[in-house]
Amino acid sequence: MEKLSIEEIRDLIKKSYANRINTIKLLSKGDGHIGGAFSSMDMLTVLYNKILKINPKDPKWDKRDVFLLSAAHKAVGLYVVLQSVGYFEQDIIWTYYDLNSKIPTHPDAELLCGIDFSFGSLGHGLSVGVGIALAFKRQKSSRRVFVLMGDGEACEGSVWEAAIAASTYKLDNLTAIIDVNKLACEDFIENQVNILPYEDKYRDFGWAVKTVDAHNIGQIYSTFKEVPFSKDKPNCIIANSVKAKGVSFCENSCSYHHWAPDEQGVKKAIESIKENLEKELKNVS
Repeated sequence: MEKLSIEEIRDLIKKSYANRINTIKLLSKGDGHIGGAFSSMDMLTVLYNKILKINPKDPKWDKRDVFLLSAAHKAVGLYVVLQSVGYFEQDIIWTYYDLNSKIPTHPDAELLCGIDFSFGSLGHGLSVGVGIALAFKRQKSSRRVFVLMGDGEACEGSVWEAAIAASTYKLDNLTAIIDVNKLACEDFIENQVNILPYEDKYRDFGWAVKTVDAHNIGQIYSTFKEVPFSKDKPNCIIANSVKAKGVSFCENSCSYHHWAPDEQGVKKAIESIKENLEKELKNVS
């Protein structure tokens, strides 16, 4: 199992929390989904800094891996990550929520480099990912597809149709990441459409499955580096996360599914982020 050094883990933690601070500043411009953006932030930071084969200076590079944000409401976090690795200048970030901005609340591939497909309604990303991964297979390409979904998408029938197709076509170049923060916009997922455990469901559909702590940088990296987990099987990563991770007073609360913080809210959130960063760094050994 490939591992990161202590210094590499510390560096990624710092980057992830810096991304959270910039995301909070963006949210103050209008509105955005802090819950999902922050539950997936550590994974996004690791993916774009260490895992994905990409070239930010050539966003359409024909050998790049493809990342699909099926849970498109998490886009405000993705925008910050894309800017942090060099896809575009920082001044573009600060146009978030402006009229005619390149970075609206949901990602638009026609507007912004680094976005491979436009998504809005939940449940479509895995189907798109299956189609792209199948095309890569038939082209005998080494390119890979990663799809980030929320656990709230699990009730969509299209997800399971795509899951069947992925195993039927033996798409081991496809990785589905399920951000299991356990909350939708109004209640816990298990109180709405309870399909737990996810691991058993995906294994029954013919996938190779691993479960990770979505806030353990070393574990995230090591798991992603193992892809593909099994020859001829699509890969599923069940990522157990905390909604709004990093802002203590927002965590695990439907009240902060989305948020438009005022000046005091921004200040309080950034203080909490900085406190949690110090705690995270002290726990690295």
